[in-house]
Amino acid sequence: MSHHQEAMQKPCPCGSNKPFIYCCDPIVQGQKPAPTAEALMRSRYCAFALGAIDYLIDTTAPEKQGPNDAEILADQVKYTNWTGLKILETTQGNRNDDVGTVEFEAEFETEDQTGTLYEKSNFRKENGFWVYVDGDVEVRT
Repeated sequence: MSHHQEAMQKPCPCGSNKPFIYCCDPIVQGQKPAPTAEALMRSRYCAFALGAIDYLIDTTAPEKQGPNDAEILADQVKYTNWTGLKILETTQGNRNDDVGTVEFEAEFETEDQTGTLYEKSNFRKENGFWVYVDGDVEVRT
């Protein structure tokens, strides 16, 4: 199998069971916008797993961005291995909505621990594009 064929068949880290190249990759690469809040959440999970820091910043609501975000995110992606995503519930966040919430669990490993990040994330459309606003977060180890 060629390298190109392998890349096309590599499963998406978001757990959709679709090939990455047809799922979150075009969204993270900026080739197409996330059509729903859940699609944005899945693509952001992939961005955390792959270290796409600029994408994470670009898809955060402007008022929630901070001057040290790139540095903080770089540390997070450097020391955390994301190992699984489970969507628990999505409320609104469809193509025709302006807001939505996505409740999920993301499994992770660090040098010191293994655990699950539980979050109920809030999203909104900003100039026609979905952005992450904030969320209620709980780390379970």
